[in-house]
Amino acid sequence: APRASRWWRRPGPAGSACGWSGFPRTVSGAGTPRAPSPQRPPAPFPTPSPRKGDVGTPGSVTCCVSMGKSTLRYFFLLAGKEPNDLTNQWLEWEATELQPAVSTALYCHLVQGKKGGEVLGAIRKTLTYIDQSLTSKATPYLTGEAESVADIVLWATLFPVLRDEFCLPDELEALRSWFQTMNLSEPCRSAVASVLTPKGAQEFKGYLQKQPGPSLHWEKPAANEPEEEELAERSLSEEEIAAAAEAWARGPAALPERWQPASPVLPVEGKRNILITSALPYVNNVPHLGNIIGCVLSADVFARYCRLRNWNTLYVCGTDEYGTATETKALEEGLTPQQICDKYNAIHAQIYRWFDISFDYFGRTTTAHQTTIAQDIFRRLLERDMLLTDTVDQLRCERCQRFLADRFVEGTCPFCNYEEARGDQCDKCGKLINAVELKKPQCKVCKDSPVVKSSQHLFLDLPKLEGLLDKWLEQSWATGDWTANSRFITRSWIRDGLKPRCITRDLKWGTPVPLDGFRDKVFYVWFDAPIGYLSITANYTDQWERWWKNPQQVQLYNFMAKDNVPFHSVVFPCTLLGAEDNYTLVNHLIATEYLNYEDGKFSKSRGMGVFGDMAQDTGIPADIWRFYLLFLRPEGQDSAFSWTDLMLKNNSELLNNLGNFVNRAGMFVCKFFGGRVPPMELGADDKRLLAHVTLELHQYNQLLEKVRLPMVTRAGTVTGVAVNIASLISVMLQPYMPSISATIQRQLCVPQACNVLTDTFLCLLPPGHQIGTVTPLFQKLESEQIEALRKRFGGGQVSPNPDPCAVLAGDPQKVKELAEEVAKQADRVRQLKASKAEKGQIDAEVAKLLELKKQLALAEGKTPEPPAPKGKKRK
Repeated sequence: APRASRWWRRPGPAGSACGWSGFPRTVSGAGTPRAPSPQRPPAPFPTPSPRKGDVGTPGSVTCCVSMGKSTLRYFFLLAGKEPNDLTNQWLEWEATELQPAVSTALYCHLVQGKKGGEVLGAIRKTLTYIDQSLTSKATPYLTGEAESVADIVLWATLFPVLRDEFCLPDELEALRSWFQTMNLSEPCRSAVASVLTPKGAQEFKGYLQKQPGPSLHWEKPAANEPEEEELAERSLSEEEIAAAAEAWARGPAALPERWQPASPVLPVEGKRNILITSALPYVNNVPHLGNIIGCVLSADVFARYCRLRNWNTLYVCGTDEYGTATETKALEEGLTPQQICDKYNAIHAQIYRWFDISFDYFGRTTTAHQTTIAQDIFRRLLERDMLLTDTVDQLRCERCQRFLADRFVEGTCPFCNYEEARGDQCDKCGKLINAVELKKPQCKVCKDSPVVKSSQHLFLDLPKLEGLLDKWLEQSWATGDWTANSRFITRSWIRDGLKPRCITRDLKWGTPVPLDGFRDKVFYVWFDAPIGYLSITANYTDQWERWWKNPQQVQLYNFMAKDNVPFHSVVFPCTLLGAEDNYTLVNHLIATEYLNYEDGKFSKSRGMGVFGDMAQDTGIPADIWRFYLLFLRPEGQDSAFSWTDLMLKNNSELLNNLGNFVNRAGMFVCKFFGGRVPPMELGADDKRLLAHVTLELHQYNQLLEKVRLPMVTRAGTVTGVAVNIASLISVMLQPYMPSISATIQRQLCVPQACNVLTDTFLCLLPPGHQIGTVTPLFQKLESEQIEALRKRFGGGQVSPNPDPCAVLAGDPQKVKELAEEVAKQADRVRQLKASKAEKGQIDAEVAKLLELKKQLALAEGKTPEPPAPKGKKRK
């Protein structure tokens, strides 16, 4: 995914007039100089405004709390402990989630006199969240091995509720250990003795008594997001049961007609028009599993869901191809930048095809449309006085005759003296660096020592656009679905006011700047890349403006990893707002945390982890990868890929639960009812089951509309109802596992018209419906196979393309099962041909037979025979 440059985010040298990354905070434009701001360490966390209705967050209390946090942060900064993203995120969560919950708990205890579980109920979910985070990271503190300001702030917030008779539940073991550790630390003990006394809590009682009573939200789930356990145990009314039975009886005739958009897909008056983008993956490398789930796969699930709901949907993506990283990769591989882009664009496209990503169009940014649209936006900003100019000190290599971007410089770290520090960051101490701060800098190309020289650059005047941005953000946050981390990251960028941001670079590979005095420069990739969404759409249709200049009719969803958030929530919206051309701005910004690999991080150079081009060589089908990545999706916190867990989830969730249920339902129909769905006389329990399935379906729709991506299913026991549940499951699975969905529908002969998702559970397969041949959906993953894959991708792989036979061969039971499936499928094909079935149906079954034969050959250790050329018979 596009990478966040730190060129403009780093503090400049102490005492300098520079704001960030050596680019002056004092920027002049149109002859009007700006007064310099005093240099100070940036505040690591924004003080949140009190939210209407929150207990315990009115002016004076909020002021005291904020001052305490600010003091803590200040002392940590003085000690050289600069907060990281995780620390800041904990602080944001404490302010927006934990504080309101604790205030409610204190109100219940101090004002209403409640005790024990009644009080803990108010904070149960927040306590569980902390416990799960500590457990998943296996560290003693919230952000790692050392205590941070986040630990102290969360402990202080929780202490008044947990200090006395309110003990933590036994199952929250990690939270209990952390809380006890904090209690025993000397600073916290001193705070308890001097500030957090019982008398202090009682004095707070007087304040709370003047406040309105809180809503006891934990006593009843929110209407739009019921808990799974509560759904299972909820008592159904007779009206709900009767309504579910009535809806069921209406059958397929009650389904709306499937929406078939014209080609190209364009907004339609009166329809719900959904425009979906996933962050443009950078073209200089192969995407790994974390890249795939963070951007394109998450967006694909939502796009497929939208189409099932008959919403008019366009999903676009493409490779981000300009910038320094492409030039660097070209030098490494001895190719031109264009050749690198062509090579890796094809690699990316092939990987996403294998993962069954349903782009309406997958393009790239190195196109004429990109140049035209980017330069048009630039000119509009220039005409509206939204750009500034200033001189920037940079390193220049006289031998190579060019200014050096950060990635083209190496030297000695000014902080730890590591001798191979990059021009943007030191890999040893982790500190961010200005390239001009490096000791003994060297050009990575020719190894000469560069010199510091000045260069004129253009800046986007973000301070001038701040008012427009604030107004737009307020409206978008109020009406759209932004993930918590996307809101936090955006707040952290705007908390101290925006600074001018450089939008040009001294490079050759990029969109040219169309302005005299700057024609030897190109646009900085983070100004240029988001415009790629527009230019890619323009390559798809010459009517692209109907999507991108139509905020009245279009809802825009952006999917990305969290490091891309500020460029989509601040920089790009400011660019479009400043251009004043009625652009469509993001309504819903969906950001994930990071997916790690086993006990470390993905690394192509070290052979660590599974990359997109390797997944298909494992012998594990794409739908299994889709399922597991979505199961792991780091929606609220980082998660980690595990081979053992992949095996367990495949064998239990898919093979034993989903696969066996669908297979048995279909086999019962074949074995006992001649392959036709039997008549169904619904009793009271059956109707209650229909109502429960309807509740599950409602929750599924509610969560996916909010872009939360669960995997929710429930089984049944009666054969006729069971195959209809299987039919419904096949539709609900389509966004997640499209191939498995299609296989279930092929086996049950589900009509294509049934691929529309509504809020009601209908009898899609009525009595007498003929189903097809039912075969197992999933194959068991064996521990030996998984262990071999773990070793292969655990670092230092011997070959990127091992023999696929090594993965599947050598299992006699598997050979026997596949041989039986081949025989059954061959009979199925012969029956269809004898009955002169439609050619499309025969072709589909023949394709399945060939695939089974290929799997059988692999299992036997043989090389599969190539398919016979069309129109020719094998001899």
